[in-house]
Amino acid sequence: MSNNAFNRVSEILKHIMEDTSVPRNIRRAAEESNDILMNNEEDSTIRASTVISILDEISNDPNIPIHARTLIWNVLSELESIRD
Repeated sequence: MSNNAFNRVSEILKHIMEDTSVPRNIRRAAEESNDILMNNEEDSTIRASTVISILDEISNDPNIPIHARTLIWNVLSELESIRD
């Protein structure tokens, strides 16, 4: 179940990482989040929680473009459903 969600989230994060209109610190956080999600040795709930805290912090960054913020919100809601 959560593997499918992680794959969807990973695709969104890759999109953010490749978008040069997104500030570098946001792209770096997306990359770090993606690395954490893809680490199958860690429990999926822990991975989801860790990524939620990283992305929640950057979603409040005033420099983040609206389209990237919306993508991050989508990722957060997807991960919230895994964590529950």
